[in-house]
Amino acid sequence: MKAAVITFPGSNCDRDLATAFEKAGYEVARIWHKDSELPQGVDVVGVPGGFSHGDYLRCGAIAARAPVMDAVRAHAARGGYVLGICNGFQILTESGLLPGALMRNTGLKYICRTIGLTVTAESAFTAGYKVGEQIALPIAHHDGNFQADAETIARLKGDGRVAFTYTDNPNGAAADIAGILSENRRVLGMMPHPERAADPMVGNTDGQAMFRALAGAMALA
Repeated sequence: MKAAVITFPGSNCDRDLATAFEKAGYEVARIWHKDSELPQGVDVVGVPGGFSHGDYLRCGAIAARAPVMDAVRAHAARGGYVLGICNGFQILTESGLLPGALMRNTGLKYICRTIGLTVTAESAFTAGYKVGEQIALPIAHHDGNFQADAETIARLKGDGRVAFTYTDNPNGAAADIAGILSENRRVLGMMPHPERAADPMVGNTDGQAMFRALAGAMALA
C-alpha cells in the first residue's frame, strides 16, 4: 500500500500525517506542492493541516490551484482515496473535490482542544468504528465552520455522506458537521485531526482506527 502526503508552504501536520500512515503499514512518499504528478501506484493521498500560503485570500484557496492538485483531482476521478484534514479539508472544498466551504468560527477565535465526535457514516475511512460510536479527536482551527446551502446539506445527510458530527459544536458548523464524504465515498474531508491521536505516547489513539481501517479496506480490494 502506498500513500502520498503533500506539503504546501505553511503545512505543519504533514510529518504527523506521514507517520500515521507509516504506522498503519503504508509506504509513504512526500510530495511537494509544485510537483505535477503523483508517484506510480499511490492508493491514498493525504492533504495535511496547517496554514497553506499563510491562509492568504481564503484558507486553501491558493493551495487548491497548486500544480499537484490537478494530479490529486485525476487520482480521485480514477477512484483513488483522498484524505484532507483541517487545512486539507479547506483545500478539498476549494478544489471542487468536496462541496461547501469552511468559514470563520462563529466565536471568531482560534480553537485548539480535544472535541467529542459521533461517527455517522459507513466508509472505508470509518470502518474501524461503529456508526453512532463517540470518539474524541483534537481540533486546531480558526476557519472550521462548515457551511453549504440547504439543498447540499440535505443531500449530504440523505446520502449518508456526513462522516462525523460534533457532539458539542465548537465552531457553528451547519448540522454539526465535522467531516464529509464525496459521492463515491473515497474522498474524506474533516476538521478534527486523527493523525494527532494515533499514538499511545500522545495519550489518545482514537484516530488510529481510521488509518488501520483504510489500510484493511485496501488490502481486501
